[in-house]
Amino acid sequence: MRILVVEDDPVLLDGLKAGLNLVGATVDAVTTCADGLAALTTASFDAVVLDLMLPDGSGLDLLSTLRTAGNTTPVLLLTALDEVADRIKGLDAGADDYLGKPFDLDELAARVRAIVRRKTGRATSHIAYNGIVLDPATLSASAAGKAINLSRREFALLAALMERPGAIRSKSDLEDRLYGWQDEVESNAVEVHIHNLRNKIGRDLIETVRGIGYRMRGAKA
Repeated sequence: MRILVVEDDPVLLDGLKAGLNLVGATVDAVTTCADGLAALTTASFDAVVLDLMLPDGSGLDLLSTLRTAGNTTPVLLLTALDEVADRIKGLDAGADDYLGKPFDLDELAARVRAIVRRKTGRATSHIAYNGIVLDPATLSASAAGKAINLSRREFALLAALMERPGAIRSKSDLEDRLYGWQDEVESNAVEVHIHNLRNKIGRDLIETVRGIGYRMRGAKA
């Protein structure tokens, strides 16, 4: 799960990045509406955590711009303005959820998972495919009922493939899912993660589509 955080408080921003990283998310962060719009125009994110009071304007203006442009990325508003009228205004502007400050990081992570789950059309918190079950809340995984130990990035890569098992995910798409702007990415990083996953879940479950990318083998969900 790749998350964009738009927040100008440096202490809170560091806490959000650290907390979301701990629950398996890849986090990129900006501090202004302008940088948030630029990020969302040039890159793809699973969700946005958006503060309302930013140095160059209101997060609501950024949200309205996104929705007017047809951008449907799930947005969680995060703000000290927590009156009922403020929540209604934010939700009517196109937000998917709203959380007032101060907040609990575990609740924030759960709410982000929920809005991402709704966007992907999943009815349950688990991601399941051909005997493999992933639990994004605990970063736990099992295959044929037996627990398997996955690193954070192995989990994220497998989740990306399992969310749309019939779709081919390119190497660059998977790199974007696994690594933020500040991360150094080895040229063969995706190949290494795929190799490790095949050793753990079975070599036949992840198919290489030569010259294009990877997908889960078969069509059964």
